[in-house]
Parts: sequence; structure tokens; C-alpha cells
Amino acid sequence: MDIVTLAEVAGNLNVVGYGLAAIGPGVGLGILIGKTIESTARQPELGGRLQTLMFLGLAFVEVLALLGFALAFVLK
Repeated sequence: MDIVTLAEVAGNLNVVGYGLAAIGPGVGLGILIGKTIESTARQPELGGRLQTLMFLGLAFVEVLALLGFALAFVLK
């Protein structure tokens, strides 16, 4: 195989890896936000507290997505 071909394959695998790394946080955010809305509907008096906890969880999930993005470039 040619060296250029190997570089193209490695580059394509990085893109696929990031795509797979983005699926987990996407599903996690959907579950997190859905459960927060469900909990607020059940107990509206806790809405502010639940929203604060949701934003903390959202930050942690997004850090995982950014780590996946950064690792795609670091582990070339």
C-alpha cells in the first residue's frame, strides 16, 4: 500500500471514531433533559433545583464529548 493511502484511511477512521464518540453524549443529553422535564412536571416546586442539577450534568456530558473530539486529534 502507498503511504498516502494509509494516511487517508487513518484520517477517515478518526472521523468515524469521533462520530461514534458523539453518539454517547447525544443519547446522554436526551435522557438527562427528558428526565429533568419529567421530574419538573411531577414536582413543580423543585423545578429550579432540578434545573441546576441538569446543567451540572450537562456540563459533565459535554466534557466527555470534547474529550472524544480532542483524542481524535491527539491519537493520530
